[in-house]
Amino acid sequence: MSTPPGRLVLAATPLGDPGDASARLVSALGSADVIAAEDTRRLRSLASALGATVSGRVVSFYEDVETSRLPQLLESLHSGSTVLLVTDAGMPSVSDPGFRLVAACVEADIPVTCLPGPSAVTTALALSGLPCDRFCFEGFAPRKPGERSRWFTSLASEPRTVVFFESPHRVGSLLADAAAALGPSRRAAVCRELTKTYEEVKRGTLGELAEWAADGVRGEITVVLEGAVAPEVSVSDLVGEVSARVAAGERLKVVAAEVAEGAGVSKKDLYDAVVASRK
Repeated sequence: MSTPPGRLVLAATPLGDPGDASARLVSALGSADVIAAEDTRRLRSLASALGATVSGRVVSFYEDVETSRLPQLLESLHSGSTVLLVTDAGMPSVSDPGFRLVAACVEADIPVTCLPGPSAVTTALALSGLPCDRFCFEGFAPRKPGERSRWFTSLASEPRTVVFFESPHRVGSLLADAAAALGPSRRAAVCRELTKTYEEVKRGTLGELAEWAADGVRGEITVVLEGAVAPEVSVSDLVGEVSARVAAGERLKVVAAEVAEGAGVSKKDLYDAVVASRK
């Protein structure tokens, strides 16, 4: 009879304040057979701060060794062990090691669960003062100027609020590039050292924030960028589109209603404008 597989447990760790750790994380640190940690020294410090006794085997699991560690961890999981995966701060797999191991477990039909908790993405989003109903996460901003320019171009018409990470020594040039590409009046928030002693959230326009960050910013940085505001569309701007579709065989009433809904204008006004254009 074969041994049932163990399970992989992804656990969110505090961004800075150990008091944000969940009781489930403390319990998991003391009971896991294997703990895969992005930084083993930080793991030991966190466990000490939480009063947790680590009894399982601890292995390093950072970006440079992530692929080479997979066979060892999968072997432990296949033998029935519980493997706890933690990164330095926040949720594993979210711009941190973890995705490859999760994918390998899914492929091997090994159970995967998660202990939810702190996230720099949602914390910064909530603090930004920008719309939170729809957002996208872009990971780390590109380092090279050419790639960064193309990246900002791709975000120019993105209607959702955008969240991304940046290195403190590059954030000044990034904000200057953002102001140049997206306009100095686009709103944003720079969140640094979240949950830590010197937490700061600087809100303003890209122009204002670029000036503020010109002399350098310290700490872990999360940037929240306002989504693009869709330009106002008038009924007259839509007459040509509706007329072309009607000429191609579609019914005027149906097309006018569909286009009006998408543009946020009155379908009656649009219908009447198309009819009037035929006279």
